[in-house]
Amino acid sequence: MSDQDFDLPNFNTDLSGEVALVTGTTAGLGKRFALVLAKCGAKVTLTGRRTDRLAELEEETRAFGGECASFHLDMTNTDSIMNIVPAVEEKLGLVTILVNNAGIPDAQRAHKMPLDLIDRVFDTNLRGPYVLSCEVAKRLIDEEKPGRMVNISSVGAFRYDGNGAALYSITKAGIIRMTEALAVEWARYNINVNAIAPGAFSSEMMDGMLERVGDITQNFPRKRLGQPAQLDSTLLYFVSPSSECVTGSFVKVDDGQGIR
Repeated sequence: MSDQDFDLPNFNTDLSGEVALVTGTTAGLGKRFALVLAKCGAKVTLTGRRTDRLAELEEETRAFGGECASFHLDMTNTDSIMNIVPAVEEKLGLVTILVNNAGIPDAQRAHKMPLDLIDRVFDTNLRGPYVLSCEVAKRLIDEEKPGRMVNISSVGAFRYDGNGAALYSITKAGIIRMTEALAVEWARYNINVNAIAPGAFSSEMMDGMLERVGDITQNFPRKRLGQPAQLDSTLLYFVSPSSECVTGSFVKVDDGQGIR
């Protein structure tokens, strides 16, 4: 294959024919990701625990002609994770794009965390995404189809100042290593696995943190929060055909917040 076999430029955002599964779509980044993928032509699976919000997002998606289906999904529940992929296949088809977005903070110092919170953070932020990725990969491998996976990490994976949320930092660092390891294992099957490490972006989770600790934006180089729309281009690059040679990579989108 030569350069003449590619479009000039070799980039497009047409996701027609793709089936995307996005976790944690009831608010924040996950909601934006789902809408963006649907707008670009993918059939999108909306998931989360708050089914009332899923119904609202279905309406919003269909209002601009997007195709979607919604499912209750609890990333701390193994049965819920194992059942979601066959359910999506039955409704929309083989999952070819997975966005592991669901996550929760711990917002406590390590030695003060109760065991049930430790389990929930590990399950939601790391174990759940790992199990779900494997379930999606199994089916792609069986069908000999390529796929794209995008794992949402955080700049907290690379920087922790000791003010609480140690386990969040640990699990988000784990997501980066998971991305690298699974990319190597599944490269032979044309399944690309990459990650986005956002800084502080406006979201429901961030709103809760600001209520607890006050306005942290004054410590940032640009003294502002990012907006979910500013992640669109990175997400679309990773799920588009144009990133065929990119796997096992991560991109920090942090507005300079994580630079020491």
